Amino acid sequence: MDDDRQGKPPTLWQMLQSILAAAFGVQSGKNRARDFTHGKACHFIVLGVLFTLAFVAVLIGLVQLALHLAR
Repeated sequence: MDDDRQGKPPTLWQMLQSILAAAFGVQSGKNRARDFTHGKACHFIVLGVLFTLAFVAVLIGLVQLALHLAR
């Protein structure tokens, strides 16, 4: 990628992909290196927390739906 050579920070889409890949444990070494060299930790932390909150909210919603349908 030319973004790696030019030293540009990762785009929002690239950061979201990195967060999702890391959450599922399939992050590539190339992307991990890009994130650590050009990315800002605070951006990844904020996106990671938001992803975790959204994931938990979806799980709670699914459990509530299953409990509602089981009645």
